[in-house]
Amino acid sequence: GKVRFISHRDVARAFERAFRIEQLPLAFTQGFAPRPKVSFGLALSVGHESEAEYLDVQLVDEVPLDSLAQRVSDALPDGIDVTGTVAQADRAPALQESVTAVAYRVTVTGRDDEPVGVDELGAAVDRALAQPALPITRTRKGHEVTEALRSIVRTMAVTDPDDLGPVLDLELSTQPRGTRPAEVLTAVDGDLVDRRVLRTKQLIERGGARLEPLEADARSRVPEARAS
Repeated sequence: GKVRFISHRDVARAFERAFRIEQLPLAFTQGFAPRPKVSFGLALSVGHESEAEYLDVQLVDEVPLDSLAQRVSDALPDGIDVTGTVAQADRAPALQESVTAVAYRVTVTGRDDEPVGVDELGAAVDRALAQPALPITRTRKGHEVTEALRSIVRTMAVTDPDDLGPVLDLELSTQPRGTRPAEVLTAVDGDLVDRRVLRTKQLIERGGARLEPLEADARSRVPEARAS
């Protein structure tokens, strides 16, 4: 919905406000201007939707997790909902350091909203994947530089269309650097643009396992003692 047009910073403010409304026992930074100890994962581009956003919030006291998601959701703007919570292990690495891959569903159209067929998009993707490099030109510090995206694109496949056009499923690396779906489309074919972008996953990869952030650093549960 409309909430996709607010910035990453505004999303952060919305969560901090929700935490205050629910009077969560937030931990704060030290110094002249204390701030709640809240850290977010990879920023989502303005205009993009997502089913897979994550944040870490540090509390000074334990709170019941079974009701926390609903409590915070009720205090957030329409379009932002908390779908799960987990207690994090001590000294877990930051989300921005841990996430190594992200997945998107991208509805594709042509420039000036020219329609693109599923077969046409599939042929362009096949040609791109057959190339040893996917170059993209970016402007940095006033200079144009050409970079290769092929090593960043893990998978790219055309799937069933939605109501706006053909859909491309993408999985992209985030380290040592990442890229945006729009740049991938430009590298595939300069006449392709994204009409809708939905982030579907953020993944942490360790020891051959591919885990979502709620799984990767969850605190181990201590079994309750049972009377014999």
